Amino acid sequence: MTARLDATGRPGLCSTFCRELREPLPGTAAVASGWVVVEQPGPWGAKAPTQSHLDPEFGGTFDAACKKADVRFGLIRSPGRHPDPDGRPHQVYVASTTPGRTWLLGAGVADARELSRLDLDAVRRGDLAAVTASLPSLTVIDEPVMLVCTNGKRDECCAVLGRPLVKALSAVAPGQVWEANHLGGHRFAPTATLLPAGTMHGHLTAASAVAVLEAGRRGETVLTGLRGRSTWTKSGQVAEIAVRTLTGELALDALRVVGEDLGTVIVAHRDGRSWTVPVTSAPADPPRPESCGKEPFAMSILHAGTPVPGDAR
Repeated sequence: MTARLDATGRPGLCSTFCRELREPLPGTAAVASGWVVVEQPGPWGAKAPTQSHLDPEFGGTFDAACKKADVRFGLIRSPGRHPDPDGRPHQVYVASTTPGRTWLLGAGVADARELSRLDLDAVRRGDLAAVTASLPSLTVIDEPVMLVCTNGKRDECCAVLGRPLVKALSAVAPGQVWEANHLGGHRFAPTATLLPAGTMHGHLTAASAVAVLEAGRRGETVLTGLRGRSTWTKSGQVAEIAVRTLTGELALDALRVVGEDLGTVIVAHRDGRSWTVPVTSAPADPPRPESCGKEPFAMSILHAGTPVPGDAR
């Protein structure tokens, strides 16, 4: 199977295939216990940490250190035009996504290389005191922030669909919405991550994105378009969403993934209930492109069976 062409004779957007095929979103979020993002205006290449006006040596080294610590690193910029900062501080956000240790810190730094002092293992553990001790300029942020992927150098869908969404959101939630360089899952564009929850969302509209922000303020999530919470493995994401769908539970920290073994995932509620969720993987049928310009292939898609009530571990 080859990629279909649009009316101009070019390969169609990968997000169009995804919508037409009704590809399920659960289990497609990135996997990371924490997030660190830094404002970097100016142009972004496909690999923005080393292909932007951020110092490439620092960008590559810090990105590698974040991956080693199970922390996601990315670049952000404010909506609209993207001139270089001209001495203005770079906004930084640091988030822990673990239930019970979910928090968001922010600061303005004169030089992004100040992030080298950040205790990334403490970010992974959700150790708020250790993180702030390592970079004392960080302070607690009470409102959630939304990162919307807009990097057209990475994938055309993110620019075509992400930028109009950011423009619409910035008018109703100023200061809470940022362009992001790469969130993964281009075919679900427009895509976004909500911090500090670490929930990732796809096929967003302005209305559904506002609903996600409002739910985040209440400590809740929205099931429509939910790809998963980055805290969990991809199987864990699928299972958690299956339990939320079954029970209607929207409180972010009400559920935890407490075990995985041989195609089953255990999801526990803070009230003592638990569910065993069977999770299977199957090749996509028909094949579809993972991102714009790539050939379709039979990627693996996760599916959750019906959650079975049981005793919490």
